[in-house]
Amino acid sequence: METNTKKDFYLVTVIGFLVGWLVLLPAHNIGLSLSPFFIIASVIGFTVLAPVALFVLKLLGRVWTVFEQFGKFAAVGTLNTLIDLGILNLFIFTTGISGGYSYAGFKAVSFLAATTNSYFWNKLWTFQSKTPITGSEYMRFLLFTLVGTLLNVSVASLIVNGVGVPSGMSETLWANIGALVAVAVSFMWNFLSYRRVVFSEKKKESVS
Repeated sequence: METNTKKDFYLVTVIGFLVGWLVLLPAHNIGLSLSPFFIIASVIGFTVLAPVALFVLKLLGRVWTVFEQFGKFAAVGTLNTLIDLGILNLFIFTTGISGGYSYAGFKAVSFLAATTNSYFWNKLWTFQSKTPITGSEYMRFLLFTLVGTLLNVSVASLIVNGVGVPSGMSETLWANIGALVAVAVSFMWNFLSYRRVVFSEKKKESVS
């Protein structure tokens, strides 16, 4: 148990460190100045915040065990979000396009890249699946992730292309707001479907 706890804090610290770097491109794209202080504060801040947040959720997990699992999922989800936003903003930065059908395509690619990262982190760490990767498990993951992808892209595209940019707000900022709202919707879908179906031990026992 102690070894697992040390491993958890090590991994979540790595996640925090990566998030601290990945947040910089979206921040730059929405107009924030990337001063040396901002960069250092981002990297150190997320690196420190991640294990502190997991520690609190581990304490809450003594009351209800799902808290600790949700904390890991949230950490992985944050990393996935920043991978998602990082790739999306890279497309926006290199093409100058932040709306229309191209935006939907950018969003689909960025979300799928983040989802691939999500599979391995959640299987091996969050839900601690002991079984090897199988075709049936991977197909279940792809199925529920596809629904999550459709939810994510649809919500983001609806906000960006349907609602439209509010007066006085930049298109790039609105594109990122659309992405974040979409993440919140798909986040809960993914947690519940991964926990109850994809990596569920009860599901595997019934199948076997």
